[in-house]
Amino acid sequence: MISPSLRLRRSLPLCLLKMLQHTLAREITHTGVGLHSGLSTQVRILSAPPGSDRYFVRVDLPGNPIIPAQVTSVNHTVLSTQLGHEEANVRTVEHLLAALAAMGIDNARIEIDGSEVPLLDGSAQDWAQSIVQAGIVNQSVSPNTPIKAIREPIWVREGDSFVCALPASENRFTYGIDFELPAIGNQWYSWSPSTDIELARTSFKTEIAPARTFGLLHQIEHLQQAGLIKGGSVQNALVCSSQGWLNPPLRFANEPVRHKILDLVGDLSLLGTFPCAHFLAYKASHNLHIQLALKILERL
Repeated sequence: MISPSLRLRRSLPLCLLKMLQHTLAREITHTGVGLHSGLSTQVRILSAPPGSDRYFVRVDLPGNPIIPAQVTSVNHTVLSTQLGHEEANVRTVEHLLAALAAMGIDNARIEIDGSEVPLLDGSAQDWAQSIVQAGIVNQSVSPNTPIKAIREPIWVREGDSFVCALPASENRFTYGIDFELPAIGNQWYSWSPSTDIELARTSFKTEIAPARTFGLLHQIEHLQQAGLIKGGSVQNALVCSSQGWLNPPLRFANEPVRHKILDLVGDLSLLGTFPCAHFLAYKASHNLHIQLALKILERL
């Protein structure tokens, strides 16, 4: 006789089965400057019990308020994603959360002594490498816990920009961008994490995590006058002008669009677990990513 659990395993795509949760074996510490605030903060990422999810703790504020890394906590999406709970906020969370989620860290206590996660080199490379160095611990959960799946297309559109979640048998993230600057132009990239968790970690660490944030030279002065990108520099962001890149070389020929996938993964990680779907975006933004995540939350 075939057991019910085996029948479930045979009847569902691999991305719909969650056998274990994971946390860190040792703590991770990084200090750096925030992209928008320009202020230095320290982040300590600690292990957390099964079922506790990923969450931030503002250790610089009275009472050490907790901010859940959930899409319902998002309160600001201009050029980064900000989470908040009551009076406490933490900004530019997307690169760190992308690394934790894509590297399979389900439960983590993220202590931060300021209001913005350090940008580091503008990518998630340091976070991903630190997770590997810290080690990953398996945590038991209910056997064969099913992951929810997208059953019909879910779309968010604004002009010619859009982001959607399509039914699929495995997770995939596809992004397109289109800029007038010749050095960027029209780029598309598609990334599918393997159902094998070790292969998924490796592919994220090599294909997505190293892609750095980028900016356009003609927009920098305006953004700075608006109180943004105070901590941005050619050390932590690629800068493009009509003449080309100011700080080559690129890590990939299509590094900008890979970075957009990094942002998308980080924003959708706020769902807790990625639903089984093909996530497709074109000329989108943090705001559209979060709108899609909220729609998914409503329907699942």
